[in-house]
Amino acid sequence: MKKPSKRTVEMRSEYDFTGGVVGKYAARYALGTNMVQIDPELVAAFPDSKSVNDALRALLAIANRTKARKRA
Repeated sequence: MKKPSKRTVEMRSEYDFTGGVVGKYAARYALGTNMVQIDPELVAAFPDSKSVNDALRALLAIANRTKARKRA
């Protein structure tokens, strides 16, 4: 993961945001997004969302089996 640059960038004169609204679509975007940040040492083990989802599904299956055994 890259660290953000510390240098400042000047806004070009051809960019005109005078009629812009900050966060206009933020609420709508947030409804369909569930962003989670994993620790850097886990990135090697889970390089993409599929591997994370597979691991979480396996963990959930184990947890559900454990619950079922405790009830019986």
